[in-house]
Amino acid sequence: MAHRLRPVGQEFASVAPVRLVFEREITAAPPAVFDALARDVGGWTAWFRVLTLARPLDGGAGREIRLLGAARFRETILAAEEPDVYAYRVDVTNVPGARAMVEEWRLEPAGTGTRVRWTMAVDGVAPFRLAMKAGRLGLAAGFRDAMTSLDRRLAG
Repeated sequence: MAHRLRPVGQEFASVAPVRLVFEREITAAPPAVFDALARDVGGWTAWFRVLTLARPLDGGAGREIRLLGAARFRETILAAEEPDVYAYRVDVTNVPGARAMVEEWRLEPAGTGTRVRWTMAVDGVAPFRLAMKAGRLGLAAGFRDAMTSLDRRLAG
C-alpha cells in the first residue's frame, strides 16, 4: 500500500538520520553523466539494473521509479544544476516504514572523467532505518555495478 512521505528539501541529504554515501570515478565527463541522470530518465533501466521502470512525470518535474521486488516511488526533482548536482525527493512509496527520502547525485571533474557521489538520505521507523544501514553493502555493490554500466554506455 502506497503512503505519502514527509516533504523535505535537498538539505535533508546532509542532515538525515541515515545517510548512505557512495563514490566512484568514471571516465565519462560530467556533462555526459549529468545528461544521463537528469535528461535521460528513461535510460536509467539500461544501466541501473535494479530499476525496472524509470520515467519522467509532470514535464520532467518528477519521476516514477519501480525496482526489482516491487518497490515503487513517485519523486519530485529538487535540483538539476548542470553539470554538478541532480537531486530528488520521494513523495509516495509502497516501502513500509519510510518517512522521508532524498537522493542526491554530485558530480565533480576527476581528470577527464567524473567523480560521482550518490547520497541516499532516509528517515523512518526504527526497523526501516536499521534495514537501510544493514543494506549498505548491497547498495554499494549496486552503485558500483551501475557506474560501470553507465560508463560503458556513455563510452559507446
